[in-house]
Amino acid sequence: MTLDERLVQAVPSPRQLAHQQTEFYAFIHFTVNAFTDREWGDGTEDPAIFNPEKLDAEQWARECRAAGMRGIILTCKHHDGFCLWPSKYTAHSVASSPFRGGRGDIVREVSDACRKYGLKFGVYLSPWDRNSPLYGQGKPYDDYFVSQLTELLTNYGPIFSVWFDGACGEGPNGKKQVYDWPRYYDVIRRLQPDACISVCGPDVRWCGNEAGHTRPAEWSVLPERAIGTERTAAKSQQSDDASFRRRRISASDVDLGSREILKDEENLVWFAAEVNTSIRPGWFWHASENDRVRPLDELMNIYYNSVGGNATFLLNIPPTNEGLFHENDVKRLREIGAELEKAFAVDLLKDAALEADSEEEGCGIENVRDDGYDAYWRAAKGRNTAEITARWDKPVRIGNVVLKENVKLSQRVESFAADVYENGEFREVYRGTVIGYKRIARLGRIETTALRIRILDSRTEPTLAFFGVYEAKE
Repeated sequence: MTLDERLVQAVPSPRQLAHQQTEFYAFIHFTVNAFTDREWGDGTEDPAIFNPEKLDAEQWARECRAAGMRGIILTCKHHDGFCLWPSKYTAHSVASSPFRGGRGDIVREVSDACRKYGLKFGVYLSPWDRNSPLYGQGKPYDDYFVSQLTELLTNYGPIFSVWFDGACGEGPNGKKQVYDWPRYYDVIRRLQPDACISVCGPDVRWCGNEAGHTRPAEWSVLPERAIGTERTAAKSQQSDDASFRRRRISASDVDLGSREILKDEENLVWFAAEVNTSIRPGWFWHASENDRVRPLDELMNIYYNSVGGNATFLLNIPPTNEGLFHENDVKRLREIGAELEKAFAVDLLKDAALEADSEEEGCGIENVRDDGYDAYWRAAKGRNTAEITARWDKPVRIGNVVLKENVKLSQRVESFAADVYENGEFREVYRGTVIGYKRIARLGRIETTALRIRILDSRTEPTLAFFGVYEAKE
């Protein structure tokens, strides 16, 4: 079997594909930190300080939906060990707080709000619990952690993501806990088989930083050994370090999945990237950051480089100590939603004549007009290059071009280019590397009567499940 034949054997599981189709979703960091003005709590906080008197989970869900998001992941327990649900296994929870008279359950309120507004619901559960006296004792702590994980996976309906980081510090006995990851994974697979296990897990990988930076080529087919990278204790985050949040991708890890990198790898897996960052400098709400919400242009660039660069985008919005999204965050979320609606309102391909210089029987180019995997285009047997041309009877103004491979057949395209027709000939206006699940080529505002996509190199016969050409708006 050739290298290219081996590379395309790696395909997403149904849960991985469903996760990538979620595309853009929210992280909600909320705990006692909203009342102590800290990023990381140490577990000694008195639950009596926790009383978000105006908490409105429906506001959270409503504004996430307005931004174009499709899901919410809630920090059910951060490193401070304070549980946003009334866990049976600790008193360090909302049940010991004044919130809702000690009868509150924020996990319940958020999961219900997600269902009401058509959003997926996911959970974050920190493996590092700075409140638990069991931390650092091995199996007794793992039993405790699995018990809490089981509560979250059995009491709140379908879970689309279980999000773990690898934060790991010393427990009361001066020892670090060695996390029993295989045991955690087995529990998730048994109780929520459709949930992806993210970052410290085998389904979705971290892009490598918390600043929103992405690679020029974000591959989904990687060496199997990449799965364990974020579980390494020596590389875990052990303190609140702002430089960790700002870390950029280094030159040494820009290429994770090219032919050259993978040529000597024996075991390959599908391991798509997630880009996670916060709408503010910190992950938790701080009044001092109310006027430091990231600019719309910056957030849109992250969106285009992540969702439009074969990754997903997890954007954190931290509620205030009242339990609401701050008005400045809400304003930005609504601006994102309006920008996305405007940018992808009109697909010009609906009115275009479409042709390809090569296609397999039964996989014709007309199949790319509809977004889905049941019908798709594939080049003829033995072809690893192709040209696809869309033509219009009169000039159109193109803003964005969207390309999606049929990733059920793996990620194949290594490089491509886009050309527009001007003055009797085609002119190249965009060149890219991978397509994968989705590539958004931002052309700005180009007027033309024809657009040509040239697939310059593919691991085997290239495929497209969707091709969209979106009108540029004023």
